[in-house]
Amino acid sequence: MATFWAIEGGVTAPLGWQAGAVAAGIKPSGKLDLILICSDQPAVTAGVFTTNLVRAASVDYDEQRLAQESHGRAIVINAGNANAATGQAGVEAVTQTAQIFAELLNLDPAEILVASTGVIGVPLPMAKIQQAAPQLVTTLSPTGSELAAQAILTTDLTVKTRALEANIDGHPVRMGAIAKGSGMIHPNMATLLAFITCDAAVEPDLWRDLLRAANTVSFNQITVDGDTSTNDLVLALSNGRAENPTVTDPASLAARLLGEMLTTLCIDLAKMVARDGEGATKLVEVQVTGARDAQSARQVARTVASSSLFKAALFGCDPNWGRIAAAAGRAGVPFAPQRLAVWLGEVQLMAEGTPLPFDRPAAVTYLKNPTVLVRLDLGGGQGQGTAWGCDLTYDYVRINGEYTT
Repeated sequence: MATFWAIEGGVTAPLGWQAGAVAAGIKPSGKLDLILICSDQPAVTAGVFTTNLVRAASVDYDEQRLAQESHGRAIVINAGNANAATGQAGVEAVTQTAQIFAELLNLDPAEILVASTGVIGVPLPMAKIQQAAPQLVTTLSPTGSELAAQAILTTDLTVKTRALEANIDGHPVRMGAIAKGSGMIHPNMATLLAFITCDAAVEPDLWRDLLRAANTVSFNQITVDGDTSTNDLVLALSNGRAENPTVTDPASLAARLLGEMLTTLCIDLAKMVARDGEGATKLVEVQVTGARDAQSARQVARTVASSSLFKAALFGCDPNWGRIAAAAGRAGVPFAPQRLAVWLGEVQLMAEGTPLPFDRPAAVTYLKNPTVLVRLDLGGGQGQGTAWGCDLTYDYVRINGEYTT
């Protein structure tokens, strides 16, 4: 039997978690845009944040909270406004948001985390948030994850949600997540917003280590357009409601299982984001082997997946594999070009640095698939790594050319 398995419920699948959403008037469309995720008891908190120096006020706020507090209870998210590059007013808006919901939920403001997504450089309409807050609290529901997942979307075309369950030390443990992301997607943290809930009892520092490890091989390995956002963050909270013996030993079977669940959840969400890249028609998975170490393999994979020339060839179903080899060569990772091998699906295009004859019409047909696999072997070590991306289409330019208009 599998060590863990998929279940329904998203962020409200774990015990003690509720979610809700309302339309506060932040999105010009009038769609749902204010979201609340809440636990009925304190939860250990972990987060990873964008490395962009121009950051949303909520990112700075959450990072400071996590540095001071190991537990939290709720996350407030607004969509349609990034509250980034908004000066002191943006900082005050985040503090005010935490205070508003702390009063409504009878919590300490320090127990509330805040996230935003949308247009950069526009003041957050706090009057709308304050007016909608009481109604939002009333929408909290143990089945509210789907509504929350829908509300956090901006240019996304698809809802991104996942939940898993495992048996840890004789106790059912559940983990759920929702995410958003479609454009301004590139490694250097998380490249999106993702919110993960869990009901496991776990030591705070271990929980944070598990999230960092999962992020390294998931959200930090996707790219759509080469732009790292101002608002990227992943928040993970676990409230202990499963009542399993607290997981404290990183080497224990329980810790390994919890880490595997978290990593699988993050990879699944990351692939959903890459597949939903603005204007994208296909997902590409780039697998690299034969590197000197895993970090080097991941770096080569990211470079290939983010190559605009390669992404354009994907869109045109052009098996111009030279762009793959060229991207690998500029990744900043030493390897012997004369040992490079390249595959498109099951078709090998290069071996020992030498081009091979291949069935071009068959390769074109393969590139029409909704998921494309590219493999490279650098021939120099045991390091392996994977990255995910998408094709670059006319619609990407149209979507971003009209983003604020």
